[in-house]
Amino acid sequence: MAPMGIRLSPLGVAVFCLLGLGVLYHLYSGFLAGRFSLFGLGGEAGGGAAGPAPAADGGPVDLRELLAVSVLAAVRGGEEVKRIRESNSLHEKTKGKTREGADEKMTSGDVLSNRKMFYLLKTAFPSVQINTEEHVDATDQEVILWDRTIPEDILREITAPKEVPAESVTVWIDPLDATQEYTEDLRKYVTTMVCVAVNGKPVLGVIHKPFSEYTAWAMVDGGSNVKARTSYNEKSPRIVVSRSHAGTVKQVALQTFGNQTTVIPAGGAGYKVLALLDVPDKSQEKADLYIHVTYIKKWDICAGNAILKALGGHMTTLSGEEISYTGSDGVEGGLLASIRMNHQALARRLPGLEKIGHN
Repeated sequence: MAPMGIRLSPLGVAVFCLLGLGVLYHLYSGFLAGRFSLFGLGGEAGGGAAGPAPAADGGPVDLRELLAVSVLAAVRGGEEVKRIRESNSLHEKTKGKTREGADEKMTSGDVLSNRKMFYLLKTAFPSVQINTEEHVDATDQEVILWDRTIPEDILREITAPKEVPAESVTVWIDPLDATQEYTEDLRKYVTTMVCVAVNGKPVLGVIHKPFSEYTAWAMVDGGSNVKARTSYNEKSPRIVVSRSHAGTVKQVALQTFGNQTTVIPAGGAGYKVLALLDVPDKSQEKADLYIHVTYIKKWDICAGNAILKALGGHMTTLSGEEISYTGSDGVEGGLLASIRMNHQALARRLPGLEKIGHN
């Protein structure tokens, strides 16, 4: 008579073995993933420190880490922008009209830069809201990993983590600022930008110039790798303005500041903000004020707003109102940007432009 006990059938043994193999497979897969992340696969090599993995469940987000991946995203996007332009494979299209009736252009540079930037940020911080200028097609999804490295220049300026709730964060991406100039091969105006707003206020800004490989970044109440110039001319300022409406601004500026005022037509909101700062780029023009008199999108201006704010400057509507980076994606009432000036006094001197901005 057989001893008392549990009797296993051949089928049961087979099922048990398959379950065991499944457990071993998942354990080994996790081990390999950890090994791959140690070698930085999918990320960019750097000399900084690696931090803990960000929360994917809506927990706190470290702004220092988010700045690091924002810089990387702007650079990666810029590589696509530069590659497409230099290969002359723009595949230019018109995606609509601006409010002024001009063609709103889109190129392969916009699309491919957007893909790299969006998926790098979304993979690293899946729980934060990301707003981007270009449509994100799920069929083009990429898994672009960040190797968890914080660059040394960020660690020097921002010595400790700074956590905020994930639900308070909104990221704004401009994958190619100055598309019109990009199609005209006016490369100095082109930038890629990332901005992070917390509760609607801009706190992190990154502006990258792909063709000169210069990157400016800043964190409000944190640090920056760019600074203001030593002096600005408030009496007869040099005013940087969009190429499309330089004449309108010049007329009001001459009436307000006198005949010594200079108006500089330029492309791209990122380029115009950098014109107010001490930027080591020979192709970068210098200005004392940045004025925009028509409707503008928030992904065009958020990064510049954050950088100016971090350096003690200001970016408001022409009437001096602060801009909230939640809700709609556009700003009515134009734009006034300055640094080391009496900003509200400037806004009061430009009522003519403020009226134009609301038209």
